[in-house]
Amino acid sequence: MGVVFIAHGQPSAALRLLQARSVLSSSSYLRLGRPHLSYARQWLNPHFAPPRLDTFRLRCSFINTDVLDSVATEEIYEDTTSLDSNCSIPVVHLQPDTLETEGLNLLVGGTYVDTILKELPVLSEEEQNAIAATPAHPAGLCALYASCLAGNLVEQLWNFAWPAAIAMIHPSLLPVAVMGFFAKIAVIVGGPLVGKLMDHFPRVPAYNCLTIVQAAAQLLSVGMIIQAHTVKPTPVSSILVQPWFVILVIALAVERLSGLALGVAMERDWVVLLAGTNRPIALAQANAILSRIDLLCEIAGASLFGVFLSKHEPVTCLKLAASLMIWSLPVVVVLTWLTNKLSAGVLDLATSIEVIKHGWFEYIQQPVLPASLAYVLLYFNVVLAPGGLMTAFLTQHGLNPTIIGGFSGLCAFMGVAATFVSAKMVKRLGILKAGAAGLIFQASLLTIAVAVYLSGSFSQKIPVVFFLCLIVLSRLGHMSYDVVGAQILQTGIPASKVNLIGTTEVAVASMAESIMLGVAIIANDVSHFGFLAILSLLSVVGAACLYCSWLKSPTDTQRSLFPFEPHFS
Repeated sequence: MGVVFIAHGQPSAALRLLQARSVLSSSSYLRLGRPHLSYARQWLNPHFAPPRLDTFRLRCSFINTDVLDSVATEEIYEDTTSLDSNCSIPVVHLQPDTLETEGLNLLVGGTYVDTILKELPVLSEEEQNAIAATPAHPAGLCALYASCLAGNLVEQLWNFAWPAAIAMIHPSLLPVAVMGFFAKIAVIVGGPLVGKLMDHFPRVPAYNCLTIVQAAAQLLSVGMIIQAHTVKPTPVSSILVQPWFVILVIALAVERLSGLALGVAMERDWVVLLAGTNRPIALAQANAILSRIDLLCEIAGASLFGVFLSKHEPVTCLKLAASLMIWSLPVVVVLTWLTNKLSAGVLDLATSIEVIKHGWFEYIQQPVLPASLAYVLLYFNVVLAPGGLMTAFLTQHGLNPTIIGGFSGLCAFMGVAATFVSAKMVKRLGILKAGAAGLIFQASLLTIAVAVYLSGSFSQKIPVVFFLCLIVLSRLGHMSYDVVGAQILQTGIPASKVNLIGTTEVAVASMAESIMLGVAIIANDVSHFGFLAILSLLSVVGAACLYCSWLKSPTDTQRSLFPFEPHFS
């Protein structure tokens, strides 16, 4: 039969112990509904119990007990005084002092409720996946996508516009190479400083401030290039000492540094807060959408400016680009504010700051270092890829700006296609073999492309088109490894060091690109393009060989990190 224990005096700990024991000693179980859960916590938690209870009312629910088989639930409401004299249920008087210590030991911390709960609600796998795929702030993410679209469209248009406009001033790769070199140096030196400053300031004001700085640098660059087109042509050696060129180099360095900080803030910080750190599917979808927006903006920006440049004078096209920059600035600022507003101010939360030390040592010690080094080697390929040097070379070779813009757009389109192809490759080959397939595919096509260029028939139209098509197709392999390599690094790098190793990898990649730009400064004549193309090809082939050798001789660490790889089973 059921027994109710009553302790006189201060029943705070004794009552908690005896309520638990009365449940454990019976053949039934006590079920606390959600409306009464907080009430039970107040009774059972010593922080909520009053210092002295002379009289208290006890409410219990006995379900399917031995003595009440025919009754589903019986509720007992009695004061202790009446219960003592009138109740027929046996009452046992216990001294609380003897049970105080044992009661506290039994019901410590947050386990006092858990000990009496026999059934807890557990989400099904479908419900867990649904939550993981639902962003924490979907409206804020939509505003972020719109802000990214407005800002990236102008940035990608300018990335294509300035090399094309500079290449029309003088038939040499030197001005473009010098500007690109100092821009990379600015990223290497100033990147950590700008990142640290952004960590010390509120997110939204810091982001808007950098957006204004980037737009001002772009407008200043437009003004300097327009001035260069209005003055008389000068020898290439004299261009480097012209005041407009010096200002242009500084403005481009500031613009690139601001763009890098804005990209890191959006892709590494904002999207994580808006999608939710504990919602991996939603975060992966948000990352994919941001990547596709960036590539689509690259397609649109290069194509639009290429068409404009083929029909209008360079100065007219630059003025049109400046108008677009001025128009997009308030749009980006408003959308940034709206992103924070729609996400209930989640971006106003303080950023946790940690002092980063020994970055190079941690980078070298990472378990997937060969995969990261292969990624860095691809950045030596600054010639056989869409960029400033390729745009300048094709412009000086006499190609129509529309064709050049279409070439850059198709390369970006291959990046979009790679986001879909890489997923199928991982499913069929496994993540490690998919990375090797991407690198081998890129190295093979670029080998053929260099052979076409060195054949001596590059002055004809068909070899040029074939050369460009091979580079476009090679971007499918490059971007496939970019997607797969990111997943390899996410799997292999410890979560506590992911930011440290990631930022160090970006610095190493920028250094590799700056080295190749330095070589292009020395070999700045168009006739040396074949030599630069061979160096770029060797870097891609080296990346493929390094990665395949790492894959061919797997270590125990590699097997433990990727246990589901087909060739490991």
